[in-house]
Amino acid sequence: MGQRSGRQERSRKPEVPLSETMEAEIEIQNNKEETEELKAKNQKLTSVFGVADLKNEAVGLYNLGQSCCLNSLLQVFLMNIRFTRILRRITVPPSPAQRRSNVPYQMLLLLEKMQYGKCKAVGPRELACCLSEHRVKLFVQHDAAQLFLTLWNLLKKQMKKPELVEELSDLYTICIQEHLACQKCSFEIKSNSTMLTLPLPVLDANSHRLKTLEDCLQYFFHPEELTGLNMCFCQQCGRKTTFLQSMKLVHLPRTLTLHLKRFCFERSSHTHKLSHSLPFPQELDFREVLKENQCQADDSEKATWKYELFAVVAHSGSTSCGHYCAYIRSLTEGKWYCFNDSEVCQVSWDDVKCTYGHSNLHWYANISLIFFLVLLWTLE
Repeated sequence: MGQRSGRQERSRKPEVPLSETMEAEIEIQNNKEETEELKAKNQKLTSVFGVADLKNEAVGLYNLGQSCCLNSLLQVFLMNIRFTRILRRITVPPSPAQRRSNVPYQMLLLLEKMQYGKCKAVGPRELACCLSEHRVKLFVQHDAAQLFLTLWNLLKKQMKKPELVEELSDLYTICIQEHLACQKCSFEIKSNSTMLTLPLPVLDANSHRLKTLEDCLQYFFHPEELTGLNMCFCQQCGRKTTFLQSMKLVHLPRTLTLHLKRFCFERSSHTHKLSHSLPFPQELDFREVLKENQCQADDSEKATWKYELFAVVAHSGSTSCGHYCAYIRSLTEGKWYCFNDSEVCQVSWDDVKCTYGHSNLHWYANISLIFFLVLLWTLE
């Protein structure tokens, strides 16, 4: 018999299969650890974004290839304290795949990178890739008003907490009542609708230029007579008759978004930009702008219709090519900044007024979107 080695062999214990109870306990423990990890991550994000709004230094966003429109809108969203307070309370998606495709979460991470990085500008690559999964094309020039609606709808759709969805809607949603009245009888139709922006024309029905933002608002709510081919069928008269169509303002949100319809579509399918000067105020009181018959609200509602200018998104160039930038007033400092992709600089009110427009300068910056906040703004 051969000799054994000097070390004594340890007897091996037979492998005993785990009981179902033990497997269940291990599974519960693993799930608990995973839940604790997510909870810790969520708490970390909450603590980070709880003070993110207090940082004064503005951070730019690198242009990823015609992403100037996206960059401008992201800056407007993330500089709005009311919006970021909603954003930082979202639920963190459980899986990596869900986090990659979740717009609110990716916007939250971008805010963290902007607020706590040491760079003058950061790249929104992850958010841009996330948006591309939702059919928001990259490397193309977007229309600011359309992209704003797309971003807002994605945010609302992917915020899982009902209370956050409600807060988001309250922050941006405008309520309008449309009236259709037959001019031959007393028949009338009323319907309520909501919108995120007031699409304001810059020309009247005779193609005359409207001179101020207040003129645009008054014209938007001015009654229009529907005649000829535009006549409507009256159930009471039993035939098509002339109707009077009017819009009445019912409710305004804390963040009011106005869209100036600068792009004109002609019958020849040619599109051109309306670049004439259109001044806008720093303060806007709808009680002074609209007439009594243009409102459908009580006095307590109207008392909240006093706004202060918060941000403007400007476009320079033509309908086929151009560039977007944003002018935003910091709510913590009260200073105006120009966000031109990765370049950010402090500007004066005179600089902001340069975006009124100019008829003779083809590449002059013109306002596309205007954002107002209620004057009774608090930072509580």
